[in-house]
Amino acid sequence: MNDRDDHANPVPRRFNAATHFIDQHLDAGRLDKIAYIDDEGRYPYGELAVRVNQCGNVLRNAGLGAEARIAMIMQDSIDFVSVFWGAIKAGIVPVPINTLLTAEHYRYILQDSRAQILVVSAALYPVVAEALGDQPALREVIIADGAIDGMPSLDALRTATSGSLACADTCADEVAFWLYSSGSTGNPKGVKHLHRSLMYTANAFGRDVLGIREDDIVYSAAKLFFAYGLGNGMTFPLAVGATTILTRERPTPALVLALLRRDSATVYFGVPTLYAAILADEATRAEPGSSRLRLCISAGEALPEATGRRWQERFGVPVIDGVGSTEMLHIFLSNRPDDVRYGASGLPVPGYAAKLVDDAGEVITAAHEIGELAVSGDSSAEGYWNQIEKSRRTFAGTWTFTGDKYFRDEQGYYHFCGRTDDMFKSGGNWVSPFDVETVLMTHPEVVEAAVVAHADGDGNIKPKAFVVLRNPAPASEYAERERELQDFVKQHTEKWKYPRWIEFIEELPKTATGKIQRYKLRAP
Repeated sequence: MNDRDDHANPVPRRFNAATHFIDQHLDAGRLDKIAYIDDEGRYPYGELAVRVNQCGNVLRNAGLGAEARIAMIMQDSIDFVSVFWGAIKAGIVPVPINTLLTAEHYRYILQDSRAQILVVSAALYPVVAEALGDQPALREVIIADGAIDGMPSLDALRTATSGSLACADTCADEVAFWLYSSGSTGNPKGVKHLHRSLMYTANAFGRDVLGIREDDIVYSAAKLFFAYGLGNGMTFPLAVGATTILTRERPTPALVLALLRRDSATVYFGVPTLYAAILADEATRAEPGSSRLRLCISAGEALPEATGRRWQERFGVPVIDGVGSTEMLHIFLSNRPDDVRYGASGLPVPGYAAKLVDDAGEVITAAHEIGELAVSGDSSAEGYWNQIEKSRRTFAGTWTFTGDKYFRDEQGYYHFCGRTDDMFKSGGNWVSPFDVETVLMTHPEVVEAAVVAHADGDGNIKPKAFVVLRNPAPASEYAERERELQDFVKQHTEKWKYPRWIEFIEELPKTATGKIQRYKLRAP
């Protein structure tokens, strides 16, 4: 266990997060400094503050009072930023929602959150419209990022209202916004976060680990609805007056490199699968990124060692791997810019403590013994909405249980083994899917790999791998490729870990945030 360092700047009891992330720039001489660059234009901090105030007034004029909730199904643009902070400044609770869900999921989340207003991007409305029936709490739908005939437009409502807004008198411990968990097992859960948490993560990780500066230009491939992307694209750069690049488009290798190059980005936030995809993409192999790039960060899943080393070799910038969660809002274990250890998740971020717990609930102190990771820090969520039993299992006093299996080495660095429900025993020995995947990823012909438990004809559990090849082989060569990869794994790790079966596929199933959905690969 690590002792917490309660260094993060304290906030007063009466505190509204918008005063720190938006209003402070008006007094800091940044009125003309570019805050955001999106697909439509460039927006200085002075204009951002006006847009935030206008959006807050739109919500107040709609009759929403303190603590009312609004749903945001919005693409990344200046509208997302303005609605999110406008709601918070007005004392209203924004609920950003994944933009790649089905109508069924949207129906559930809108009902569960009891959002009174929905702000939705025009391009997303056709899918969302299917979810709007049987929504007794929903009073109005507002169209952003465009217009739809006969429906209220955010742009028209915003420009018709005042650019001044009195900040709501909120408490630092008051719920500021919700995020919905990925819901990979069951329905998504509403995670309630406080005003103070936004500032805590910006200080602890953005400032004290990454050293984000006012002169930085930041691009996050992870979208704003995701906890990781929300910090990357809003709180970290806004805390110091940096510039952020946003796009509605899906982050393909070509697009990522083009944006980094176009705006001379200095900080890039990605996810392991996208780092690997860029390295594997033949069409962009000769294209450079930004000549000013100084920081690359990865989260969402553990970064394979081979991916980190290949990226650093190609672009000359190491990848800082870390782990966070929706429940903790952002990264709480991380490597450091001056201490990158590929294959490890690093050390606790300043202001956080971590421990490993065995199945009996006892704290593990021995090196290399696997246990569930629990973390403590002031960015922890208040709990899940209307999910008391799940809240009690996850949030235990000051500790949040992550559901991730880790071990700690002799130097105290944490190493990811897998999700609790992904780990399995084979022949009496624990198998970490991530360990086997990491070995497979070092093979020059492997782009991606996922390992799951699979039963043989006698019901014995053994590893099975799903592999995406750099150069897809004809079916007639599958048996030969399978033997080659099996032998490769045997040569680089314990022989009992090698996959007894290998299935070659074109693409691994993933969430919208790039996490591999291993449960979809397990046999029913």
